[in-house]
Formats: sequence, C-alpha cells, structure tokens
Amino acid sequence: MDCLHHIKKADMPFESVVLLIVGMTMILTGGLLFPVAAGVFPYYENGPYGLLLVMVSLQMIALGKTPFGDMRRSKALLAAGAAVAAVGILTCCIPVFPRPVFRALLFLIMGPGGLVLLVRMCCAWGTLRTWVRQGGVLRHLVAACTAVYGLSMATAVLIWRQKLLTTPLTAGVILVYGVSVAYLAAVLWLVYREYPGAEKAAKDDGALSTDKATLLLTGIFMLLLGVVLIPVNLGMVPFSGSAQLGLLMVIFAVQMLASGSTPLGPFPRSWLMIFLGLVFAALGIVSCIVPDILAAPLTIMVGVLNILGGIIGLARTLMPRLTGATGPPGDVPPILRRLFATQVVMNLLAVAFGTSMLVANLVPGMIVGVVLAANGGILLYLIRILTVIDKMRGEQPG
Repeated sequence: MDCLHHIKKADMPFESVVLLIVGMTMILTGGLLFPVAAGVFPYYENGPYGLLLVMVSLQMIALGKTPFGDMRRSKALLAAGAAVAAVGILTCCIPVFPRPVFRALLFLIMGPGGLVLLVRMCCAWGTLRTWVRQGGVLRHLVAACTAVYGLSMATAVLIWRQKLLTTPLTAGVILVYGVSVAYLAAVLWLVYREYPGAEKAAKDDGALSTDKATLLLTGIFMLLLGVVLIPVNLGMVPFSGSAQLGLLMVIFAVQMLASGSTPLGPFPRSWLMIFLGLVFAALGIVSCIVPDILAAPLTIMVGVLNILGGIIGLARTLMPRLTGATGPPGDVPPILRRLFATQVVMNLLAVAFGTSMLVANLVPGMIVGVVLAANGGILLYLIRILTVIDKMRGEQPG
C-alpha cells in the first residue's frame, strides 16, 4: 500500500530531477547534432554548456553534491554554487561570453570530477561488493554510476578537443552519455523509494530546501538578466533571447518536477505534473540549442504564465487580508508584514514582466532590465524572510 501511495503521488527526488534534466539535455543535444551536421539547423554551442553548469549549481546549492563528491553544507559551498549558476546563466544568454571560461569549468567538472567519483566508488570496495551481491536496484546503481563516470570523462575530452571526432561520432557519444545519466536518475528514484532513509539523511544534512534552491536560482537569473540588459540595450553586448526563454522554461520544469510548483501556483505531485515538467524541460532545452526555433511561442507562453501567475498570486496574498482571515493588522508580527509586502511586490513585478513580453515595445528595454533586476532582488529577499520564519518556527517549544 505504501508503494502504491508513492506511485500515485509520483514523488521524484530532487537529485533524480536534476540528473533527468541533465540526461535530457545531452540526449537532445546529441540528437540535434545530426541535423546540425547536415546543415538543417543552426547550433548555439553556449546553450547546452550553460544549462549543464546551471544544473551542477543546483546540486551544489540544494544537495551539497559537488562534481568531486558530497561536501558539508556551508556558506562557502553555497557561494560556490551561486557562482557556478552565474557563469551558466551568462554562458546561456551572452553569445560572446569567453569560451575558455565555461569550457575549462565544464572540463574540470566532467573530467577530473568524473575520475575522482569513479576512484572513490572503487575504493569503497566493501560497500560496492555488498551492493553487487545484494543485486536488484543496487546492482543497477553500480552499473549506472560506472557508466556515467566513465562517459563523463569521455565527454570532457570532447569538450576540450572538439575536433577529435567527427560531428556524428561526437553526437553518438553525447547521446549514450545522456541515456546513461537518465538511467542513473531512474535508478536513484527506485533506490530512494526502496531505501527512504538514504534520501531523508541527505535532506537532514543542512541542505537548502528544494523551493529555496530554485528561488535562489531564479533570483540570480533575474538579477543577472536585468543587469545584462543594460549593455544589451546600449548595443554593447549581443544577447540570446531564445536561450534566455529556454533557461527560464527549464527552471519552471525543475520546480514542477521537484515539488509540483508552477508559475500558476502549487499543484499535487502527480504523473501529469511530471509529464508537463518534462515537456517544459524539452521545450527549454531545444530553445537553448537551436536559436530562435521556439522563441515566438515560448515568448507568449512565458508572458501569459507570468501574468496569470502574478494575478493569482496577488489574489491569494490579498484575499486573507481583505476577508480579515489574518486578524487585526496590529496582531500580525513584523516579519509576516514584510513577507506580505514582498509577495505583493513580487507578483506585481511578474505581471509587469509578462506584459512587457507580450506587448513589444510597450516598455523600453532599460525599464524591462530594471523590472527584472528588481524581481531578482525581491526573490533573494524572500529567501531571507522565509529562512528567518523557518528559524523562528524551529525555536518554538513543542
């Protein structure tokens, strides 16, 4: 019965969510490289590279998992994760972002990182032998990890020496690597279902919650995007609007897959939500890889979602105040008043951003940049407020 309950709710561990999107990124990149080699589609190299860096940063921020293994949750690790996220976002959105920077970072993550993880797994010989003898999903875990670590190193070499293989052969390696990462995501999902204590231990180790991690990533994304739009509108820096939309869709997908959160509000975690999350992820990944192919429909989709999400959020925030459900204003603690004001401003900015996307030239580009930067700042401030509230709840007796 408990197993059926898990299946009905379709609870996907956050680690599996990140790995699944990484796998999808590699599978779609490998698949699209074949028509790219034939001259059917243009190819935006920065897109998949930036997406991979963003996914790595999410693992660091939310799980404390680095390319070289698990680390103690700390402010330094959080800062490092935020820095990797910033590089990934800038790589995606700015075509002239220095290639040696993101290629060297990805090589370090996938090459030496994959080697270290493989050596650490092999050195834990007792655990490894127990898993193989026990069989079942644990034996699949050993096979999946071995494949991912090995192919990660091979992909790192191809990133560093891009002319080493022909484009079709490179696409084949990337496809196999993507399949192996997706396989590991599925195996970990089964492992956490059969051994729920493993996932609980990870969550209890001081990790930033899934919601806060995605809020932090969205806040960094909005803040950086707002700042970048200043030189973009002055004609100083080129900009990939298609990759920007794609990255935003992928962030939406992570929220939907991990917690059922959508731009329109939270929904139960179900197979339908997983399906929609995968569709959002696929659309976002393709938009990052192939310039402008989905820019028009995604602009409408993101604009409408922001407007509707802002309106629904305003209604949910204001309704309790209007109906008196929260009690007299004087009885509301100061931290909750700040939370209320932050939510109102955040939803108003979402409506403004969505409107600017749907109605071209309605708002000058500079103003859009200010709106985005303000939205990012508000999201980061919201994380601070939620952290304070969680700390206050933890200090209450009982």
